[in-house]
Amino acid sequence: MLRLIFIAAVLWFGVARVPAIEPERSVVQIYIFMQKPDWTAPWRYDPVQSASGSGFAIKGKRIMTNAHVVSWSRQIIVRKYQDPRPYLAKVEFIGHDCDLAVLKVEDESFFDEVPALDFGELPEVRSTVITYGYPAGGREISYTRGVVSRIEMNIYSHIGNRRLLSAQTDAAINPGNSGGPVIQDERVVGVAFQGIQGLENTGFFIPPPIVNRFLKDIEDGTYDRVPMAGANLVTLQNPAYRAKLRLPDNNSGARVDVIRPQSPASEVLRFDDVVLRVDQYPVANDGTILYQGNRVSGAVAFQLHQSGDRLPVEIWREGQAQTVNLKVEASQDDQTQGNQFDVRPRYYIFGGLVFTPLSLDYLRDADRSGTRSGLSDLNYELFYHARENPDTALKEPVVLSNILNDPVNATFLTRDATLVNRINGIAIEQLEDVVRAFESSTQTYDVIELGKHGTFETLNHTNAAQASAQILKTYGVPQDRNL
Repeated sequence: MLRLIFIAAVLWFGVARVPAIEPERSVVQIYIFMQKPDWTAPWRYDPVQSASGSGFAIKGKRIMTNAHVVSWSRQIIVRKYQDPRPYLAKVEFIGHDCDLAVLKVEDESFFDEVPALDFGELPEVRSTVITYGYPAGGREISYTRGVVSRIEMNIYSHIGNRRLLSAQTDAAINPGNSGGPVIQDERVVGVAFQGIQGLENTGFFIPPPIVNRFLKDIEDGTYDRVPMAGANLVTLQNPAYRAKLRLPDNNSGARVDVIRPQSPASEVLRFDDVVLRVDQYPVANDGTILYQGNRVSGAVAFQLHQSGDRLPVEIWREGQAQTVNLKVEASQDDQTQGNQFDVRPRYYIFGGLVFTPLSLDYLRDADRSGTRSGLSDLNYELFYHARENPDTALKEPVVLSNILNDPVNATFLTRDATLVNRINGIAIEQLEDVVRAFESSTQTYDVIELGKHGTFETLNHTNAAQASAQILKTYGVPQDRNL
C-alpha cells in the first residue's frame, strides 16, 4: 500500500511540474495588403489597402484564420507573439462559405516554440470562454472573457448568403480579433469571426463542428464547400394541413416546400413530403433538430457532412413513413447572390458598351458609385425572379453596366445599369450570348433590347467595331473581355 501511495505521489508531482500551456504563444497577428476589383469597371482594381487580423497555429505547421482576413490579399505577413520579425505566408486552403482559411508560412522555423493548439468540443451555453487576438488599436495581444450565450444558425456575413452553425458570446470581438482562437480548458472551441454593428457585447465564433468539417474537407487537397440538402423545409404546425397529409397529431416533421432543380434532392424528394428524421436527428414540426442540447435548424444535420455523402432521411409520403437515401452536395448555383472573392469579374466591351453578369458585387459597387435608377429591377432579377418564376429565370442575367463615351454611342439614352434582354434578336441568357450576338452580326445596325419596358438602342455595327480599339486605349482598358 505504501508503495502504491508513493508511485501516485510521484505521478502527481510529475504532472504538477508540467509547464502550464500558454495559448497566447500560439496566437499570431496577420497583416495583409489587399486589392479588390471594381465590379462596375471590371478591368480595374481599387488601390491597395492594408488590414490586420489574428490566427493561431494548428497541427501540420499551419495557421488557421478567417477567410475574410486574407481574401483579395496581395501579400500576407504574420508575426509571432512578442516577436517583431515579419514572416511571409500564403493561403493554402480557403473556404469562403464557412469563413475559414489555412495558411502556410514560407519559413517553417516560424513554428519553433509556437505550439499547435488542439480543438475541443462544442462549448455549452452559459460556459465561460476566452478570446485571444490582436484587435485594432494596438500591437499587443488582447484577452477577453465571456460567456457562451447562444448556439444557433446565423448568416456568415463574409459570403452573405449562407447560414451555418455559430456560437454567440458576450466576450468582445472587435475588428482585428477575426481569426483568433476562442479557448476553453486550454483547447480551441471556436474561431472568432464577426459581430453585429450597433450591438454591444455581442460577438460570434465559428464552433468546432464547422471547423472540423472544414479540416476534414481539405484532407484530400481540395476544398469542396459545405453541402446543402437541396430542399427547403418549412414549419408544419397547422393541424388542418397535418390532417390533410394524414400525419399523426404530434410535434414531428417539417414540410418540403422548395426543391432545387437538378439537385440530388429532386431525385428522391417531392413537394409536400414531410421530413421526420435526418440521419439520427428527429425533425420537429418547426424544422429544428436537437443538436448537442441546442435546438437548431434542421439544416445543420446536412451541413456537417462532406459533399457527396449519402444519409438516410425518413419522410412521410401519401400517408405512410418511408426512408430515402439522400446525397448532399455543395452547390454554386447561387454564387452571384453572395459576395465573391479571388475571382476576376467577367465582362465584355463592344463599341464602348460594357456588359457584365448581374451579381451582388455589381449591385453593391453600382450603389456605391451613385447609380440609383434601375437597381430595384436588378435586385428583383437577381434574388426573386428564379423563386417566383423559375421557368423564365435566366441562367446568368447580363447587365449593360456603363458606357465608355465615344461618338459611336453618343446618342444612347440609356446610361444607368440595365438588364439586357436581346441583341440582334438573340436572347441574352449569359455573357457569352452577348459576344456571339455582336461577333456574328452581319447587319448594318446592332439592336440592343433593354429592361422591362421595351427600351432599345442601336449602334452602327461597322463604326462601333472600328472604334472599339481606340475606345479601349482612351479609357485604359487592357482588353475587351474577360470571359
